[in-house]
Amino acid sequence: MIDDESDSERVSALAPFRHGIFRAVWSASLVSNFGGLIQGVGAAWMMTTIATSSYQVALVQASTTLPIMLFALVAGAIADSFNRRKVMLIAQIFMLVVSVLLTVFTYLGLMTPWTLLAFAFLINSGTALYNPSWQASVGDMVPRAKLPAAVALNSLGFNLTRSVGPAIGGIIVAAAGAAAAFAANALSYV
Repeated sequence: MIDDESDSERVSALAPFRHGIFRAVWSASLVSNFGGLIQGVGAAWMMTTIATSSYQVALVQASTTLPIMLFALVAGAIADSFNRRKVMLIAQIFMLVVSVLLTVFTYLGLMTPWTLLAFAFLINSGTALYNPSWQASVGDMVPRAKLPAAVALNSLGFNLTRSVGPAIGGIIVAAAGAAAAFAANALSYV
């Protein structure tokens, strides 16, 4: 005989939110993803204002995707070999520190195209470290029966931030400048 409650949880798309740890980490990741996309808009805009070449503007996108290509395999091995919670915390703290430095450099007028590219590369290196641990830890946060719904909710959160984050970033950049977008990203890690 199948338990009615577990059967109804299995079909509920929102069932993973009944687990406090999943809800907390999912919400924190959602905010952090928003911050990263807002920072990306700020970096692209800033590069258009400080670049000496159109190639440098194109390199902003390269500096955000290259770390994932370079470090995904190693980050996956780290996620499987070490305490995922600690890996995620280390990655988040690293990204927070780099984001604060990016904000400070921008406010002080110290930003150069190559410095901006280095900051973007470093922040996204943290993302490359964080993502495999986050994705692998979902199975530790919810029961196996709720795992498909949890994975779907992760995809929903990612797609939501991808749809709305750049628009929010554009509004922040238009209203207060790129430094404000960088500060918003730094705050998102808190």
